[in-house]
Amino acid sequence: MNAEALEGRLLFAIPKKGRLYEKCIELLSGADIQFRRSNRLDVCVVLNHNIALVFLPAADIPSFVGKGDVDLGITGHDVILEAQMEGLVTEVAKLGFGKCSLQVQVPEASSIKTVDDLAGKRVVSSFKHLSKEYFDKIDTRLQLTDGGKTKIGYVGGSVEAACALGLADGIESGDTMRASGLHAIATLLTTEAVLIKSTTPTRPHVAPLIDKVARRIAGVIAATKYVVCQYNISRDKLAAAIAITPGRRAPTISALEEYNWVGVSVMIEKRQSASIMDELVHAGAEDVLVFNLNNCRV
Repeated sequence: MNAEALEGRLLFAIPKKGRLYEKCIELLSGADIQFRRSNRLDVCVVLNHNIALVFLPAADIPSFVGKGDVDLGITGHDVILEAQMEGLVTEVAKLGFGKCSLQVQVPEASSIKTVDDLAGKRVVSSFKHLSKEYFDKIDTRLQLTDGGKTKIGYVGGSVEAACALGLADGIESGDTMRASGLHAIATLLTTEAVLIKSTTPTRPHVAPLIDKVARRIAGVIAATKYVVCQYNISRDKLAAAIAITPGRRAPTISALEEYNWVGVSVMIEKRQSASIMDELVHAGAEDVLVFNLNNCRV
Protein backbone atom coordinates (compact mmCIF):
# COMPACT_ATOMS: atom_id res chain seq x y z
CA MET A 1 0.00 0.00 0.00
CA ASN A 2 1.40 3.39 -0.98
CA ALA A 3 1.23 6.74 0.81
CA GLU A 4 -1.37 8.07 -1.64
CA ALA A 5 -3.87 5.46 -0.45
CA LEU A 6 -3.54 6.84 3.10
CA GLU A 7 -3.76 10.51 2.17
CA GLY A 8 -6.35 12.33 4.28
CA ARG A 9 -7.29 9.24 6.29
CA LEU A 10 -7.33 9.05 10.07
CA LEU A 11 -4.47 6.74 11.09
CA PHE A 12 -5.48 4.42 13.92
CA ALA A 13 -2.75 2.27 15.56
CA ILE A 14 -3.78 -1.16 16.85
CA PRO A 15 -1.59 -3.73 18.70
CA LYS A 16 -0.50 -6.20 16.05
CA LYS A 17 -0.66 -9.38 18.14
CA GLY A 18 -1.45 -10.87 21.53
CA ARG A 19 -4.44 -10.54 23.83
CA LEU A 20 -4.82 -6.81 23.21
CA TYR A 21 -5.07 -7.47 19.47
CA GLU A 22 -7.97 -9.90 19.88
CA LYS A 23 -9.87 -7.52 22.16
CA CYS A 24 -9.25 -4.60 19.79
CA ILE A 25 -10.69 -6.54 16.86
CA GLU A 26 -13.86 -7.19 18.91
CA LEU A 27 -14.02 -3.49 19.83
CA LEU A 28 -13.65 -2.36 16.21
CA SER A 29 -16.39 -4.77 15.14
CA GLY A 30 -18.74 -3.43 17.80
CA ALA A 31 -18.02 0.13 16.63
CA ASP A 32 -18.81 -0.88 13.01
CA ILE A 33 -15.29 -0.18 11.78
CA GLN A 34 -15.07 -2.66 8.89
CA PHE A 35 -11.81 -3.78 7.32
CA ARG A 36 -10.02 -6.66 5.65
CA ARG A 37 -6.41 -7.27 6.63
CA SER A 38 -4.79 -9.16 3.77
CA ASN A 39 -1.82 -11.46 4.31
CA ARG A 40 -1.08 -10.08 7.76
CA LEU A 41 -0.15 -6.70 6.32
CA ASP A 42 0.55 -4.00 8.91
CA VAL A 43 -1.59 -1.34 7.20
CA CYS A 44 -5.12 -1.64 5.82
CA VAL A 45 -7.90 0.77 4.93
CA VAL A 46 -11.29 0.75 6.62
CA LEU A 47 -14.10 0.01 4.18
CA ASN A 48 -16.83 2.25 5.60
CA HIS A 49 -14.89 5.20 7.06
CA ASN A 50 -12.00 7.42 6.01
CA ILE A 51 -9.66 5.52 8.32
CA ALA A 52 -6.54 3.39 7.92
CA LEU A 53 -5.54 0.87 10.58
CA VAL A 54 -1.84 0.60 11.39
CA PHE A 55 -0.81 -2.57 13.24
CA LEU A 56 2.17 -1.95 15.54
CA PRO A 57 3.79 -3.50 18.62
CA ALA A 58 1.90 -2.14 21.65
CA ALA A 59 5.15 -0.72 23.04
CA ASP A 60 5.62 1.46 19.93
CA ILE A 61 2.13 2.95 19.83
CA PRO A 62 2.60 5.71 22.47
CA SER A 63 5.57 7.09 20.53
CA PHE A 64 3.77 6.97 17.16
CA VAL A 65 0.74 8.77 18.63
CA GLY A 66 2.72 11.25 20.73
CA LYS A 67 4.84 12.33 17.80
CA GLY A 68 1.82 12.69 15.54
CA ASP A 69 2.76 9.88 13.16
CA VAL A 70 -0.67 8.36 13.76
CA ASP A 71 -3.80 10.04 15.10
CA LEU A 72 -5.29 7.46 17.46
CA GLY A 73 -4.02 4.35 19.18
CA ILE A 74 -4.83 1.61 21.65
CA THR A 75 -2.17 0.48 24.11
CA GLY A 76 -1.64 -0.12 27.81
CA HIS A 77 -1.50 2.68 30.36
CA ASP A 78 1.69 1.09 31.74
CA VAL A 79 3.27 1.14 28.27
CA ILE A 80 2.66 4.89 28.02
CA LEU A 81 4.40 5.48 31.35
CA GLU A 82 7.32 3.20 30.45
CA ALA A 83 7.78 5.06 27.15
CA GLN A 84 7.68 8.37 29.08
CA MET A 85 5.06 9.67 26.66
CA GLU A 86 2.38 10.70 29.18
CA GLY A 87 3.01 14.38 28.40
CA LEU A 88 2.58 13.86 24.65
CA VAL A 89 -0.54 11.68 24.56
CA THR A 90 -4.03 12.17 25.96
CA GLU A 91 -5.95 9.18 27.29
CA VAL A 92 -9.37 9.49 25.68
CA ALA A 93 -10.98 6.46 27.35
CA LYS A 94 -10.24 3.47 29.52
CA LEU A 95 -11.31 0.37 27.63
CA GLY A 96 -11.97 -2.11 30.42
CA PHE A 97 -9.71 -4.91 29.13
CA GLY A 98 -6.02 -5.75 29.35
CA LYS A 99 -6.15 -5.19 33.10
CA CYS A 100 -3.13 -6.26 35.12
CA SER A 101 -0.81 -5.16 37.90
CA LEU A 102 2.88 -4.28 37.76
CA GLN A 103 4.29 -5.88 40.87
CA VAL A 104 7.59 -6.47 42.64
CA GLN A 105 7.90 -10.23 43.06
CA VAL A 106 10.45 -12.48 44.73
CA PRO A 107 10.81 -16.27 45.11
CA GLU A 108 8.50 -17.79 47.72
CA ALA A 109 11.50 -19.22 49.56
CA SER A 110 13.40 -15.93 49.60
CA SER A 111 14.24 -14.14 52.84
CA ILE A 112 13.20 -10.88 51.15
CA LYS A 113 9.84 -9.82 52.58
CA THR A 114 9.59 -6.11 51.70
CA VAL A 115 10.87 -3.78 48.99
CA ASP A 116 13.24 -2.29 51.58
CA ASP A 117 14.85 -5.74 51.89
CA LEU A 118 15.26 -5.79 48.10
CA ALA A 119 16.83 -2.32 47.90
CA GLY A 120 20.49 -2.45 46.89
CA LYS A 121 20.11 -5.87 45.26
CA ARG A 122 19.43 -6.98 41.67
CA VAL A 123 16.04 -6.50 39.99
CA VAL A 124 15.10 -7.40 36.42
CA SER A 125 12.06 -6.12 34.58
CA SER A 126 10.49 -5.59 31.18
CA PHE A 127 9.67 -2.10 32.48
CA LYS A 128 13.12 -0.77 33.19
CA HIS A 129 12.18 2.92 33.39
CA LEU A 130 9.29 2.42 35.80
CA SER A 131 11.42 0.05 37.87
CA LYS A 132 14.30 2.50 38.12
CA GLU A 133 11.97 5.36 39.01
CA TYR A 134 10.38 3.25 41.76
CA PHE A 135 13.60 1.97 43.29
CA ASP A 136 15.39 5.32 43.00
CA LYS A 137 12.85 6.70 45.48
CA ILE A 138 13.45 3.76 47.82
CA ASP A 139 17.24 4.09 47.51
CA THR A 140 16.99 7.79 48.29
CA ARG A 141 14.80 7.15 51.34
CA LEU A 142 17.25 4.52 52.60
CA GLN A 143 20.21 6.77 51.73
CA LEU A 144 21.78 4.23 49.37
CA THR A 145 24.33 5.77 47.01
CA ASP A 146 26.61 4.80 44.14
CA GLY A 147 27.48 1.09 44.25
CA GLY A 148 24.98 0.43 47.00
CA LYS A 149 21.96 1.40 44.91
CA THR A 150 19.48 -1.10 43.49
CA LYS A 151 20.68 -2.51 40.17
CA ILE A 152 17.97 -2.64 37.49
CA GLY A 153 18.40 -4.99 34.54
CA TYR A 154 16.22 -5.34 31.46
CA VAL A 155 14.76 -8.68 30.38
CA GLY A 156 12.32 -8.69 27.47
CA GLY A 157 10.88 -12.16 28.06
CA SER A 158 11.07 -15.15 30.43
CA VAL A 159 11.54 -12.76 33.31
CA GLU A 160 10.91 -15.50 35.86
CA ALA A 161 13.95 -17.43 34.60
CA ALA A 162 16.26 -14.70 35.91
CA CYS A 163 15.33 -15.55 39.50
CA ALA A 164 15.45 -19.29 38.88
CA LEU A 165 18.97 -18.97 37.45
CA GLY A 166 20.15 -16.75 40.27
CA LEU A 167 20.60 -13.75 37.98
CA ALA A 168 18.29 -11.54 40.05
CA ASP A 169 16.95 -11.28 43.58
CA GLY A 170 13.60 -9.83 42.51
CA ILE A 171 11.59 -9.04 39.41
CA GLU A 172 8.86 -6.65 38.36
CA SER A 173 6.09 -8.26 36.39
CA GLY A 174 2.44 -9.32 36.45
CA ASP A 175 0.18 -12.12 37.61
CA THR A 176 1.72 -14.81 35.39
CA MET A 177 4.69 -15.09 37.74
CA ARG A 178 2.74 -16.96 40.42
CA ALA A 179 3.06 -20.23 38.52
CA SER A 180 6.85 -19.86 38.72
CA GLY A 181 7.02 -19.91 42.51
CA LEU A 182 7.10 -16.14 42.92
CA HIS A 183 4.94 -13.91 45.09
CA ALA A 184 4.28 -10.18 45.22
CA ILE A 185 5.69 -7.94 47.92
CA ALA A 186 4.53 -4.61 46.42
CA THR A 187 2.38 -3.26 43.60
CA LEU A 188 3.66 -0.31 41.55
CA LEU A 189 0.51 0.31 39.56
CA THR A 190 -2.60 -1.23 38.07
CA THR A 191 -3.17 -0.77 34.38
CA GLU A 192 -5.52 -1.48 31.49
CA ALA A 193 -5.86 -0.76 27.79
CA VAL A 194 -6.62 2.84 26.86
CA LEU A 195 -7.58 4.79 23.74
CA ILE A 196 -5.09 7.60 23.17
CA LYS A 197 -4.64 10.58 20.88
CA SER A 198 -1.84 13.12 20.46
CA THR A 199 -1.86 16.01 22.91
CA THR A 200 -0.69 18.29 20.08
CA PRO A 201 -2.30 16.85 16.92
CA THR A 202 -0.52 17.47 13.63
CA ARG A 203 -3.56 16.84 11.41
CA PRO A 204 -6.50 18.84 12.75
CA HIS A 205 -8.77 17.93 9.82
CA VAL A 206 -9.30 14.45 11.29
CA ALA A 207 -10.48 15.80 14.68
CA PRO A 208 -14.21 15.27 13.91
CA LEU A 209 -13.53 11.67 12.92
CA ILE A 210 -11.46 11.12 16.09
CA ASP A 211 -14.46 12.31 18.11
CA LYS A 212 -16.81 9.99 16.19
CA VAL A 213 -14.57 6.95 16.72
CA ALA A 214 -14.17 7.81 20.41
CA ARG A 215 -17.96 8.06 20.85
CA ARG A 216 -18.51 4.75 19.10
CA ILE A 217 -15.90 2.99 21.21
CA ALA A 218 -17.33 4.55 24.38
CA GLY A 219 -20.73 3.19 23.31
CA VAL A 220 -19.36 -0.33 22.87
CA ILE A 221 -17.66 -0.19 26.29
CA ALA A 222 -20.81 1.14 27.97
CA ALA A 223 -22.87 -1.62 26.36
CA THR A 224 -20.70 -4.22 28.12
CA LYS A 225 -21.43 -2.60 31.49
CA TYR A 226 -25.18 -1.99 31.24
CA VAL A 227 -28.35 -3.89 30.38
CA VAL A 228 -31.93 -2.73 29.86
CA CYS A 229 -34.39 -3.80 32.56
CA GLN A 230 -38.14 -3.72 31.92
CA TYR A 231 -40.92 -4.56 34.35
CA ASN A 232 -44.56 -3.91 35.18
CA ILE A 233 -45.70 -2.58 38.56
CA SER A 234 -48.72 -0.95 40.19
CA ARG A 235 -48.50 2.79 40.75
CA ASP A 236 -48.75 2.47 44.52
CA LYS A 237 -45.51 0.46 44.52
CA LEU A 238 -43.73 2.52 41.85
CA ALA A 239 -41.74 4.75 44.21
CA ALA A 240 -40.10 1.75 45.87
CA ALA A 241 -39.22 0.24 42.49
CA ILE A 242 -37.72 3.49 41.20
CA ALA A 243 -35.55 3.65 44.32
CA ILE A 244 -34.12 0.29 43.22
CA THR A 245 -33.78 1.29 39.54
CA PRO A 246 -33.21 5.06 39.30
CA GLY A 247 -31.50 4.72 35.92
CA ARG A 248 -28.68 6.83 34.54
CA ARG A 249 -30.94 9.89 34.28
CA ALA A 250 -34.46 8.65 35.05
CA PRO A 251 -36.56 5.59 34.19
CA THR A 252 -39.02 5.60 31.29
CA ILE A 253 -42.54 5.02 32.64
CA SER A 254 -45.50 4.15 30.41
CA ALA A 255 -49.14 3.64 31.40
CA LEU A 256 -50.53 0.16 30.78
CA GLU A 257 -54.06 -0.65 29.59
CA GLU A 258 -54.77 -2.15 33.02
CA TYR A 259 -55.87 0.47 35.58
CA ASN A 260 -53.21 1.73 38.00
CA TRP A 261 -50.38 -0.25 36.35
CA VAL A 262 -47.30 1.06 34.51
CA GLY A 263 -44.41 -0.37 32.55
CA VAL A 264 -40.88 0.73 33.43
CA SER A 265 -37.77 0.64 31.21
CA VAL A 266 -34.41 1.54 32.68
CA MET A 267 -30.66 0.93 32.28
CA ILE A 268 -28.98 -0.95 35.12
CA GLU A 269 -25.45 -2.21 35.70
CA LYS A 270 -25.00 -5.69 34.26
CA ARG A 271 -23.00 -6.97 37.23
CA GLN A 272 -25.87 -6.10 39.59
CA SER A 273 -28.72 -7.25 37.35
CA ALA A 274 -29.53 -10.50 39.19
CA SER A 275 -29.78 -8.86 42.62
CA ILE A 276 -31.78 -5.93 41.18
CA MET A 277 -34.28 -8.36 39.65
CA ASP A 278 -34.68 -10.06 43.04
CA GLU A 279 -35.27 -6.69 44.75
CA LEU A 280 -37.83 -5.67 42.13
CA VAL A 281 -39.84 -8.87 42.59
CA HIS A 282 -39.73 -8.34 46.36
CA ALA A 283 -41.04 -4.78 45.80
CA GLY A 284 -44.00 -6.10 43.82
CA ALA A 285 -42.77 -5.88 40.22
CA GLU A 286 -43.99 -8.44 37.67
CA ASP A 287 -42.79 -9.60 34.25
CA VAL A 288 -39.22 -8.49 35.01
CA LEU A 289 -37.05 -8.76 31.88
CA VAL A 290 -33.40 -7.96 31.16
CA PHE A 291 -31.96 -7.34 27.66
CA ASN A 292 -28.33 -7.10 26.61
CA LEU A 293 -27.11 -4.05 24.68
CA ASN A 294 -25.05 -4.36 21.50
CA ASN A 295 -24.15 -0.68 21.45
CA CYS A 296 -25.34 2.60 22.93
CA ARG A 297 -24.59 6.29 23.36
CA VAL A 298 -24.68 7.42 26.97
